[in-house]
Amino acid sequence: MRKPSIAIVDYGVGNLMSIRMGVERAGGLPTTTKSLEEALEADGLILPGVGAFKPAMNFLQPHRERLLQALREGKPLLGICLGMQLLFEESLEKGLTRGLGLLKGKVVELPGGVKKPHMGWNTVKIVKENPLLEGVKNNEYFYFVHSYVVEAEGEAVLATTTYGVEFPAVVGFNRTFGTQFHPEKSGPAGLRILKNFVWRVVVEG
Repeated sequence: MRKPSIAIVDYGVGNLMSIRMGVERAGGLPTTTKSLEEALEADGLILPGVGAFKPAMNFLQPHRERLLQALREGKPLLGICLGMQLLFEESLEKGLTRGLGLLKGKVVELPGGVKKPHMGWNTVKIVKENPLLEGVKNNEYFYFVHSYVVEAEGEAVLATTTYGVEFPAVVGFNRTFGTQFHPEKSGPAGLRILKNFVWRVVVEG
């Protein structure tokens, strides 16, 4: 069986190399591209997770409808950290910015009284079974680096984490998924997430 192609969208954020390495270890064939059209030709795509919401949306905005159409038609996507937040309706990071709006919810700053950013290992509580989480233990530890979280409820929330407030740690709808944590930095449990995305979501659908 050929390796599934996974396009990592480069919208000017860091951390792309560790994601590439993670996809390779998961059995996928990663490419990095600044072209969303080129990314959509791959079997699946990843929106990486370091940077600010507004510049990332400025990059995606010209391709917004094309991307949303592809996702609605079942193109597999994994958003990591910021990449997950971009899937929602709006963000209050440095002013109000409209998101992709594929999922209902908004991005807000972590509450006062907790150290920001939320950086380090934290447990993830699974609230809904899903192929992306297959083989992942409840209350498994994953690595987080973020100061903003999503306010969202409903069927799209697959797992949560608590840091000052409870917030979505994994979301999913159709074949579109997001993790607030960084699977590429989360050891064996993170590799399981990436393998599940490559094989259970992209290949098996």
